[in-house]
Amino acid sequence: MGYLGEDIKKLGFGLMRLPQKDGAIDIEQTKTMVDMFMDAGFTYFDTAWAYAGSEDAIRQALVERYPRESFQLATKNAAWINCKTREEAIQQFDTSLKQTGAGYFDFYLLHNLGETRTKYFDDYDMWNWIKEKKESGQIKHMGFSFHSTPEELEEILNQHPEMEFVQLQINYADWENPAVQSRACYEVARAHGKSVIIMEPVKGGMLANPPESVQKIFKEAEPESSVASWAIRFAANLDGLITVLSGMSNVEQMEDNLSYMKDFHGLTDAQKETLKKAQEELNRIPLIPCTTCNYCAKVCPKEIGISGSFTAMNYLTLYGDVAAAKHQEEWLVGAHGRKPAAECIKCGKCEAVCPQHIKIRDELVKVSEALK
Repeated sequence: MGYLGEDIKKLGFGLMRLPQKDGAIDIEQTKTMVDMFMDAGFTYFDTAWAYAGSEDAIRQALVERYPRESFQLATKNAAWINCKTREEAIQQFDTSLKQTGAGYFDFYLLHNLGETRTKYFDDYDMWNWIKEKKESGQIKHMGFSFHSTPEELEEILNQHPEMEFVQLQINYADWENPAVQSRACYEVARAHGKSVIIMEPVKGGMLANPPESVQKIFKEAEPESSVASWAIRFAANLDGLITVLSGMSNVEQMEDNLSYMKDFHGLTDAQKETLKKAQEELNRIPLIPCTTCNYCAKVCPKEIGISGSFTAMNYLTLYGDVAAAKHQEEWLVGAHGRKPAAECIKCGKCEAVCPQHIKIRDELVKVSEALK
C-alpha cells in the first residue's frame, strides 16, 4: 500500500526566496524557472500567505499558464501573525485563494507550529476549520509545519491524528543537532504514519557553503557535484517523503537541482559514507556544547536567552555568516521574550545548574562581542 505523496517527485519548488529585480519579485525569471521545473517532470510548489508577493507571483508564473491539475500547490496559514480573532486567521485562506487564483489547494498547512504559536491554532479552533475546508473540497490534504521539540510534535499528533502530513526542518547538519532534533522529529512523524515534507534541506543556503574541511570531503568524493546537492540528496533519501523543498532564487540554482534530482533513485553506500564523514567533520568543529536543556533559563535572574545565544554563536563558528547568526539571535532570543547576552550580570547561577559544565558567563561575553 502506498502513502500520501508517494507519486510526487522528490524535489519541490520553495517559493520563499524568489528572484528579485528592482526591489520586487522578478516575474519573468520566475516564469523561466517554473517552465524548467515543469519540463523536468516536477510538479510541487510551496508558497505561504506570509511570503510577501509569493502567492501573487506564482499565480502569474504558474496558475495562469498551466492546467490546474498538472501541478500541486501548497500554501500556509500563520494564525499567530497579527491575528486578534478567529475571523482574521480564517481570512488568510480567502486572501491566499484570491492571490493565487488556484481555486483550491492540494496541500494546506497550519504554519510554524510549536512553542507559543500552537496556542493560536487551538484558541481559534483552526483544527476543525481546516477539516471543514477539506470536506468542502477547497483543500485536498491538510497538515502543518513545525519548529520545536519531538515531545511537542508527539503531543500535537496525539491530539490531532486527522492531520495527514507534517513539514519538518531536516538536513544533515541538524540531523543530530540538539537545538533542532531533526532525526527525532522525523521519527515521531513516521511513527504516527504521517508523510513528511522536508524544508530547509540546505539550511537557508548555509550548506551550499559549509566549512572548508566539509567541502573538501564532498569535492574529493564527487568533483563534478555541487556541495548543495549533497544536502538535497541526504534529505531526499529518507522514506515516507512527499517532497523536499528547495528555495531556489535563480536559474542557476534551478539548473543545478534538476541536474541531480531528475533521475534520483537514492544514495549509494559510498555516498552515505561520504555524508557520514561530512557530519563527523562538522561535529569536530569546536562549538559551545549546549544541548538546549534550558536549566539555565529557569534560574537566570535577568532572563538572558542563553541557549539561543549559543545556537547563534555556533552558527557563526560553523558558517562564518554574521548576518545569519544575528538573525538566529533575534529569533531565538528577542522573539522568545529573552534578553541579549550583553545584559548578563555574571551571577553564575546558570553555571551551577548546567549539566554540560559550560563556562556560560565567559561564552556570553564572546557572544555579545561577536554579534554586537
